[in-house]
Amino acid sequence: MPADSPTGDRVSPVRQLPRLSRTFAFWLIATVQMLLLFASSAPSPLYPVYQADWGFSATMLTAVFAVYALALLAALLVVGGISDHVGRRTVFGASLAVEAVSMVLFLTADGVGPLLAARVVQGLATGAATGAASSALLDLQPRTRLGALVNSLVPLIGLALGALGSGLLVQYAPAPKTLVYALLLTVFVAAALVVPLLPETSPRRPGAVASLVPHLGVPRRVRPLFLTVAPCLFAVWAVGGLYMSLGPSIAVRTLHMSGHLVGGLVIFALTGAGAVGSLLRRDRPPRRTMTLGFLAFLVGIGTTLGALAVPSPALFFVGIVIAGYGFGTGFLGAFQTIAPLAGPEERAGVVASIYVVGYLGFSVPAVIAGLAVQRFGLDATTTVYSIAVMVLAVAACTGLLVQERTERSAVAAPPHHRPPGAQLPGHSTTSAD
Repeated sequence: MPADSPTGDRVSPVRQLPRLSRTFAFWLIATVQMLLLFASSAPSPLYPVYQADWGFSATMLTAVFAVYALALLAALLVVGGISDHVGRRTVFGASLAVEAVSMVLFLTADGVGPLLAARVVQGLATGAATGAASSALLDLQPRTRLGALVNSLVPLIGLALGALGSGLLVQYAPAPKTLVYALLLTVFVAAALVVPLLPETSPRRPGAVASLVPHLGVPRRVRPLFLTVAPCLFAVWAVGGLYMSLGPSIAVRTLHMSGHLVGGLVIFALTGAGAVGSLLRRDRPPRRTMTLGFLAFLVGIGTTLGALAVPSPALFFVGIVIAGYGFGTGFLGAFQTIAPLAGPEERAGVVASIYVVGYLGFSVPAVIAGLAVQRFGLDATTTVYSIAVMVLAVAACTGLLVQERTERSAVAAPPHHRPPGAQLPGHSTTSAD
């Protein structure tokens, strides 16, 4: 029988688990999310090893890369907003368990089929975790804007460290095809055991089943800005997809660089510069950060095209760093501009939508590039690919500048010149569809 308390109430014999402080939980979730992205880029320096051992084509190489992003995209579309209904902790814990399974699949892979399966499972786990973890960071942020900053930094830092760390292990450590996955498996199992101690920031509410119907959860008042920014988000992530999949091949074949570490350095330069740029611009006006970031991205991609034409490895890395800076600051500015416009009950859906656009750019163009390499060659494919993403970035920058000028004109206009009930973009208080 349960014992009586001094007040006469029944006390349950089951003790509640202690909860971590909100600040500690914030940084723990950020670290685990960074490790999920670390794991996602860890296979990139290994692709030439897999290709040499198992004899598959450049098209299959990009397919191995892209199935991860497509699985992640599917998870975002289906369960990206479910943590708004069943709780962040439940979704995050289940995602880490599935991620651990993917590490086991990598450890035991002995051909391209098992490698594809491992990447699919990893993509599903990372996609499910993204909506819950990103929303939890916004819920738990110790100060304003820190959640958006960390959400934009974490993918870049994780991708950078994963590519570099894996490249170092492949180049210098024993068991190059298994060691990194064994270490990550240990980390994810430990993290899953800690999840029950996290504070829950999203109480259960109805609608969980309905939320599984794939849709983009962007409230109507946010859509004009979201649709303006989307092409450039697509473009900057598309460049990430190109260099995550074909970066090692570009460095070896076009720039005549050798060594397994080179592919990791290309990805590290791109995403590491993005992380530094996000830190430097963290307290600046988000809209201006976004616009300047997209412009820097244009300059960087133009520089890499020049480097590939010369060819010049030094100039290529300069261009990658500039493009990476634009990638990071553009993504930060977009996240800081769009995410705060969502209410707490809309947060996971909006965050998932931002990542859906990003991972569409991350995956689909990379597969198209892999097919094009077989027909047109690596140099021509890289050139056309780069020009295409530059056109998208120009379109988005133009749209942002036009929208910003329109908003300034609306603010400056006398009240009687505005239509009755008119709202500025992002200021409407109407509910989401």
